[in-house]
Amino acid sequence: MIRKILDWIYRGSGLLAAVFLFLIFLIIIIQVFLNIIDRLSGIVFGSAIGLSIPSYADIAGYFLAATSFLGLGATFRRGELIRVSLILDRLPTAMRPFVELWCCFLGALISLFASWHAIILAIEAYRFKELSSGIIAIPVWVPQLALILGLLVLSIALLDEFVSQLFALGNKSPKKQRTQNLNQGGGSNE
Repeated sequence: MIRKILDWIYRGSGLLAAVFLFLIFLIIIIQVFLNIIDRLSGIVFGSAIGLSIPSYADIAGYFLAATSFLGLGATFRRGELIRVSLILDRLPTAMRPFVELWCCFLGALISLFASWHAIILAIEAYRFKELSSGIIAIPVWVPQLALILGLLVLSIALLDEFVSQLFALGNKSPKKQRTQNLNQGGGSNE
């Protein structure tokens, strides 16, 4: 049951990231067509109409941040994040699971720390009614919500991976392995 809920959270976050990515595409394509129409009107009528989506660069930037952060948890759980294994590959095989466990735990702590401070930042932006400086004044806490949600989903994914690796490590203990071998009719593992 918990696994289904977690997988739903990861898929939902990934889907939201995809929606924001599509919205970036849409805004940029519309602005390109408006630029073409504007250029053609300048050629035909002698002056440009001045068509533009107000603050389109700011909005696309906010959507890019939303895409990046909302996609982190889903991408991590699917194993598609860039993983630097330069040190990990050089470790003895028996040591790797412990280092991976430590890395997941440390990553979760860092992600939770960043989530906490992002929440504080959004609360302050809301409290002080902070607005963006573009043509369209957007409350700053609104795009910060995607950052917070993405960081929280990443934190959950890292903790999920930590717990999964911890259980996997517990199932591979030498004592349990010997017991499993004896129960399956095998000899001692020593």
